[in-house]
Amino acid sequence: MHYLYTHIIFLPLYNGLVFLSGHIPYLGAGGVIILFTVIVRLILFPLSRKAARTQALMRQIEPELASVKERFKDDKQQQALETMKIYKEKDVNPFSSILLLIIQIPIIFALYRVFYSVGFSAPDSTLLYSFVHAPATLDTIFLGVIDITKKSAILAVLAALSQYLQIRFAVPKPAPKTGKGGFQEDFAHTMHMQMKYVFPVMILFIAWNVAGALALYWITSNLFMIAQELVVRKQMAREAAVKAA
Repeated sequence: MHYLYTHIIFLPLYNGLVFLSGHIPYLGAGGVIILFTVIVRLILFPLSRKAARTQALMRQIEPELASVKERFKDDKQQQALETMKIYKEKDVNPFSSILLLIIQIPIIFALYRVFYSVGFSAPDSTLLYSFVHAPATLDTIFLGVIDITKKSAILAVLAALSQYLQIRFAVPKPAPKTGKGGFQEDFAHTMHMQMKYVFPVMILFIAWNVAGALALYWITSNLFMIAQELVVRKQMAREAAVKAA
């Protein structure tokens, strides 16, 4: 497993970052990380776009799901069947977001190793492909102020803030509490609150204790996903208008 992780995820990411650093060193380490992050997000775009569409559809069908919960509140089996029926009719896969998260976890670990454990401003030649050449020098001072090879409180706070905005913007709110939904209703609200507030705090804590390069990756990634959400919503609005015409 470690061999697969190293050769399929870590080494391609490491070499991709060093490759960009060697070909466009004038961007500096910060600019290279931003460009690298956009490239990674574009590679993941087919999955993340599907997840974004799913979130948007979930917001649209929330009234129907709430109605099902109310009508079959005493019959959990029928409630589950009716819910799955709605998902099928609307072509919604509620697990697509989980799949995207699972895929991103090893990438985050690999990037942590790239930015923090190994570093890329002074690349390890033993990890490079034969066609990848490290830059002679690479400016690690982002915007002339922040050394991204070191911890940065500013980037940590921005990472947490961008994560909060991304979750608030993309994740649909659960239906208002009725007091009749029991454990399932309470669980949905608890999960939403944890995602909205606890997760950004976790990001703040992690980003506060690692190199600013990883925080910059998080910031860029979150801004990309917010922009993606806007694009997906616009596309879905156009599709809805065409169907209504």
